Amino acid sequence: MRTRFAAVATALLVVGALFAAASPAQARAPWCTNADLKARYVYSDSGAGHVWGWIVLRNRSTHDCRTGGFGGLSYVGFGNGTQVGAAADRVGTSTVLLLRPGHRVRSLVQETRAANYSKATCRPHHVDGFRVYVPDSTKSQFIAHSTTGCLNASVHLLEHHAYARP
Repeated sequence: MRTRFAAVATALLVVGALFAAASPAQARAPWCTNADLKARYVYSDSGAGHVWGWIVLRNRSTHDCRTGGFGGLSYVGFGNGTQVGAAADRVGTSTVLLLRPGHRVRSLVQETRAANYSKATCRPHHVDGFRVYVPDSTKSQFIAHSTTGCLNASVHLLEHHAYARP
């Protein structure tokens, strides 16, 4: 019994030391705001009715800041930023990341093509681009990305993975 307790206690100390060693810089840095980060989309590949790319956030401020996890992502259109269809489904596990000035994090985005659905189900509509909310922000950024979305919000065309280092 004592041996098992000692092993668990040692494991907890090792894990605690690893987290303690990594966290002081992150603990001192403020959370990144929408003004700190610049979002852009980078196309990666396409096939089998899907398109893959990355939402990349670059720290354009002059200070370190923390970010990570998920932001918000949706298609917008109508020439005025109105959301088209369902917001992106979130995939993966969030991690807090320290982002130095000029450094980047990225989120894999998978788009399912609207043509994979019947017109009656999808109700296809032109999309002007993405509305991107950086993590923990209530302000958004627009990224031009012309495609076709579905007006039917029960059709989920977007997957947005947790932000991670490139």
